[in-house]
Amino acid sequence: SCLCGSAPCLLCGCCPSTKNSTISRLLFTFFLFLGTLVSVIMIIPGVEKELHKLPGFCEGSGSVLGVQPRVDCSSFLGHKAVYRMGFAMAAFFCLFAALMVCVRSSKDPRAALQNGFWFFKFLVLVGITVGAFYIPDGAFTSVWFYFGVVGSFLFILIQLVLLIDFAHSWSQRWLRNAGESSARGWYAALCTVTFTFYATSIAAVALLYIYYTKPEGCTEGKAFISINLILCLVVSVVSILPKVQEAQPHSGLLQASLITLYTIYVTWSALANVPTRRCNPTLLVRNSTGSATAPEPLTAWWDAPSIVGLVIFTLCTLFISLRSSDHPQVNKLMLTEESGPGAGAGSAGAAEEGGVRRAYDNEQDGVSYSYTFFHLCLLLAALYIMMTLTNWYRPDESLQVLRSPWTAVWVKISSSWAGLLLYLWTLVAPLVLPDRDFS
Repeated sequence: SCLCGSAPCLLCGCCPSTKNSTISRLLFTFFLFLGTLVSVIMIIPGVEKELHKLPGFCEGSGSVLGVQPRVDCSSFLGHKAVYRMGFAMAAFFCLFAALMVCVRSSKDPRAALQNGFWFFKFLVLVGITVGAFYIPDGAFTSVWFYFGVVGSFLFILIQLVLLIDFAHSWSQRWLRNAGESSARGWYAALCTVTFTFYATSIAAVALLYIYYTKPEGCTEGKAFISINLILCLVVSVVSILPKVQEAQPHSGLLQASLITLYTIYVTWSALANVPTRRCNPTLLVRNSTGSATAPEPLTAWWDAPSIVGLVIFTLCTLFISLRSSDHPQVNKLMLTEESGPGAGAGSAGAAEEGGVRRAYDNEQDGVSYSYTFFHLCLLLAALYIMMTLTNWYRPDESLQVLRSPWTAVWVKISSSWAGLLLYLWTLVAPLVLPDRDFS
């Protein structure tokens, strides 16, 4: 039942008794991960060279909006395939976001589309994907790049909200355990993790100065690293100020160290997109013949920042799918709640009906999460992974050379500043707005 709705399913006996809402979120996330896996396979050099054999993929390269009357189909096949796969996943989740607007409970007929018919939804995703590969070249890649930039920026902000919430929850849980058991081991663990995060951040900053700056020039890189380093020091100091500690006893250096480490990662990812060879040793410029100007042979499109970004994307997407926050304000922002109004309604009877474990309906009185917002999050995640797998590169006006634009640099740096300001606000908000309850 967890896979096929009300239809019989051989896998039903393998599924534990689980909330219908949780199963639905996990399966939609599985669709996203499946599309991501296909995208990763398509950018593997050996597979990329064979993409021209796909029917229609290299056809129909006629003029679009008067741009580029004919495009060489051999150029950037993996890049174009990832863009079309990203478009297909975004269109799929956009479709369900529109269909699920204002669904209040599982009694709404549209809720059955959310929680069942998985085989048919898979066919819809496959159909949209096949159609996406027939999109003609021309302006599509250049225009879709900017959709990806905007969507990725928004998803990075969602990642920052989740990271800040995770840091607060982590610190509160460990401090609560230390207070209940009076064990010094929890405090030692807090200190060890905090020291490790800060030590890693300091080492990373030193490496960024060494590899992404020069004694003369590279002013932008020096400015980005220095500004973010200063901002990280500011939020670390603010987190342990007496007044902040009095207003928020659970705030401390653990959260600040985690935010600092993530900020340094985003800075590294931004510097890896600086389009100046002298200031960016990892810069890749690839022409239409597939050759690349790089110090050593290339084995994949993605570099170290992209791999780290893929891991963070996976963890944050699972976070969205599996659990809600310990803090009501984050739940309100994300429009999710672990136990919805109908949680547990008929759950025991459904779980034991016929002696078979099954996914039971816990949303008869009200949904436990916003269907539309959940699909919008997955839509933004699809755009983010599309940009990550292509290193945020885009073709030039002739569609013959793939370059890294300054747009990617500024989007990533802006997101790091937004994250630091957001975390700083969580620290000072109880002082600025003393009449509000931030417990």
